[in-house]
Amino acid sequence: MNSESLSVVLAGGGTAGHISPLLAIADAVREARPDVRLLAVGTPSGLETRLVPAAGVELATISRVPFPRKPSMDLVRLPGRLAGAVRQAGKILDDAHADVLVGVGGYVCTPMYLAAWRRKIPIVIHEANTRPGLANRVGARLSGHVGVAFAATRLRGARHVGMPMRKAISGLDRAAARSAARESLGLAPEKPTFIVTGGSSGAQSINRTIASSLGDLARAGVQTLHITGAGKTVLDADGKPLTAEGYRQVEYVDGMETVYAAADLLLGRAGAATVCEVAAVGVPAVFVPLPIGNGEQALNAAGLVAAEGALIVEDSSFTPEWVASQIIPLLADPSRLARMAGKSEALGIRNADRLMAGLVLEAVQQ
Repeated sequence: MNSESLSVVLAGGGTAGHISPLLAIADAVREARPDVRLLAVGTPSGLETRLVPAAGVELATISRVPFPRKPSMDLVRLPGRLAGAVRQAGKILDDAHADVLVGVGGYVCTPMYLAAWRRKIPIVIHEANTRPGLANRVGARLSGHVGVAFAATRLRGARHVGMPMRKAISGLDRAAARSAARESLGLAPEKPTFIVTGGSSGAQSINRTIASSLGDLARAGVQTLHITGAGKTVLDADGKPLTAEGYRQVEYVDGMETVYAAADLLLGRAGAATVCEVAAVGVPAVFVPLPIGNGEQALNAAGLVAAEGALIVEDSSFTPEWVASQIIPLLADPSRLARMAGKSEALGIRNADRLMAGLVLEAVQQ
């Protein structure tokens, strides 16, 4: 190990689902080792170019090397592109005098893993999804230090550590924060509160169903905060933002901890971060998994649903009739919501960031 100070390189990016745990791990390592030097590595086109520097972590970039899934010229060019990216990765590791590489998945990780392995730099991996991505499947064969967010994830040598998350979420006391959270979101303090989110990019199918359900929700005395997603404002027949009794829509909320504190029930997609965060803080949830992709969102939610901490409904089945028959009765049943909250929180892990920091230090010391 470098005698001056610990040098940790963290690789991952493309989406917030990779960047958020990367930054949480970085913060936890810094807490454990204040002398640490941190460097994150991403691609020039991912969200990391904005989010990582904003968090006070230096960022380096390497070329994005996607793995084609079908025969094509991109597949023919893959070996050369990958070799070039591995050379870039190696230079970054050498210049940083890296003691350890931490990877969270994404295009950038495969060349970083290969470059670290060649240099006998220890590799630490975190996998966020129940169905691991290709990069982390490769990396797990080169590492003895693998953490996973879900117990059902199958990766070589994996330890179930949970999802590293911001301390504002992992340290949340929902009951203590509820009144202030509702006030900050423009909600009444005592009314049953239903919060709907489709993630940062929104979910048009969810938005349509909620818009058609507002009358039933209002008649049931429910207030609804609808986080539509950027550029996804729900419009009425006149092309104006939809309004209704007990209904408020916003495109974005800065700080999901406020949403989790305010909600009696949360409805959204089943991305890994959302599933792990609602479990950690004990929010009753309804998941509408993304209907495209490889089905990983339904797998992410499966454990929480099986434990009766959440409900799940297919996107095609999420209709106004389903809202009327399932969600409205649930919001009228505080004791059932409380049971769901307890079962959810029993599965949640709040200290995943510290567990991952422990894996990092363990890898360095071996």
